[in-house]
Amino acid sequence: MSKQQRDFRAAEMGPAPASSADLKKKRRVAPNTILSLDCDILAMIFTFLDMFDLVHCSVVCKFWNAIIESRSLREFYQRKVKKDSSSEIPEKPLLNAILGGIAMKHHKLALQSGVCVVDQWKGHSTMVSQCRMKMGMVVTGVGDKVIRLWSLDRYKCIEEYSVPDMFTLVDFDFDESKIVGLTGSRLCIWRRNGKRSIFPAPEGTFVKGSCMRYFDPEAVIGCNDGTVRVFDMYSRRCSQIIRMHSAPVTCLCLSEDQLILSGSTSGSIGISDPSSVQQVATLRSSDCRGIRTLCFNPSSHQVFAGSAVGYTYCWDLRTRRLLWGTRVSPNVIYSLGNLQSDTSTLAVGGIDGILRFLNQNDGNIVSSFIMDYRLVSTSQSSSGSIQRRKGRRLLENTHLNIDLIPMDVRPSITCLAVGMKKIVTTHNTNDIRLWKFK
Repeated sequence: MSKQQRDFRAAEMGPAPASSADLKKKRRVAPNTILSLDCDILAMIFTFLDMFDLVHCSVVCKFWNAIIESRSLREFYQRKVKKDSSSEIPEKPLLNAILGGIAMKHHKLALQSGVCVVDQWKGHSTMVSQCRMKMGMVVTGVGDKVIRLWSLDRYKCIEEYSVPDMFTLVDFDFDESKIVGLTGSRLCIWRRNGKRSIFPAPEGTFVKGSCMRYFDPEAVIGCNDGTVRVFDMYSRRCSQIIRMHSAPVTCLCLSEDQLILSGSTSGSIGISDPSSVQQVATLRSSDCRGIRTLCFNPSSHQVFAGSAVGYTYCWDLRTRRLLWGTRVSPNVIYSLGNLQSDTSTLAVGGIDGILRFLNQNDGNIVSSFIMDYRLVSTSQSSSGSIQRRKGRRLLENTHLNIDLIPMDVRPSITCLAVGMKKIVTTHNTNDIRLWKFK
C-alpha cells in the first residue's frame, strides 16, 4: 500500500483513540486556565460579578476588556442597574462610566470609613523623600544616588537608575517609556531600555531648579529665581522662560489645558499660559511663610495647596475664587493628592506624620491614620523584608495631642501618591509604606 493510500485510509477511519500517555502529554502542553475559555463562556461568568469586580477584570488584559465592553454584556448590566436602582439611568449608558462611578464610591468609602493595613519595606540606603505612582507602578528617589521603579503587586524593584556622581537629584517624574529627573541645573532622562542622557545647560540659560513636572513632550522646571522654564524634550532646548514670582518657586502642577500653576515662598500661586508666554492670574493665600505643595483636580477644576504652617486651601480655577482654607495640621504640609476622577476625598501628609483625608468640598477632615506599632506579620520579597502592621484610625471628635503618639509610628510624610484604595508614602527614613484600605 502506497503512502497516499495509507493517509487516505487513516483519514477515512478517523483519528486513533488517544492513549492515556498522549492525554497526559496534551494536558502538560496546553493546560486549561481561565484564559483558555472563549468569549461566550467568559461573558456568562462576568454576569455573576458586581460592577466593582468588573473594574478589576477590565484591566487584566485587552481580551477581557473587549468582552466587558461588548454590547450584550453592557445591555445586561443596563437592565440589572435599572432593576436594582430607583435612580434614572440614560437609555444607552457607557459601561465604563457606570463602573467608574461605582469605583469612585468604593474608593471614597474605603478612605473615609474602611479598615487599613500598612506594608512597609526598606526601599533605599538613605532617606527617600519623593514618590510618583502611575499605571500600578511607583517610582521613588531623592536622598541617595538611585531612582527605583517598584511593582506594588510583589513589592519588587523592577528597574534601578543611577544618578551621575557630579549631580544631586532634586525631583523627577515618569511615563511608560522614561523617567525625567531634575539634577540641580540639568535635566536627565533615563530610558526604560537602560540608556541615560543629560541635557546641555548653556551658561545663563538654566539656574538651579527646585521642582519639576513632566507632560510629554515638555518638562516644566520651577527655579530659585522665581521663573518657570519650559524645556522641549526632543530639541533639548529651553523653549520658554516665564516670570511667575519674585520669590523662589517651591512647587508645580499642570492643568489638562496646559496651564502652569506654581507656588512660591511668598505664599502666592501663579497661573501662566505657555501659549501666550505670560502670567494669567495670581491666587493669594494668607500664609506668608509659603506654599509647599500643589495639586490640581481636572474633574472639578479645583486647585489645592498645602502651606508651611499647616493650612490647606482650595480654589476654583475657572473663577479664581477661594472656596475654603482650613488649618488641618499644626505644622508643614509637604504633599497632597487625589485620584483624577475623585471629586470627594483629598489625601494630605506633612511633618507630623499623620495621614489625613479631607472633604474636597469644604476642607473638613473626614478621617486620619497613623501606623500601629504592633507587628502583624513579616514576609520576604526579592527586595527584602515586608512588615505588615494595622493602620490606626484617630478620633476626630476629640482634641488630638500628637506629642502623645510615638515618632516611630508617625515619621514625617515627605511625599504621597494616591491609587485606587491605596496610598504610597515616603518619609524622612529609608522606608516606603503602602497603605491599603478595604
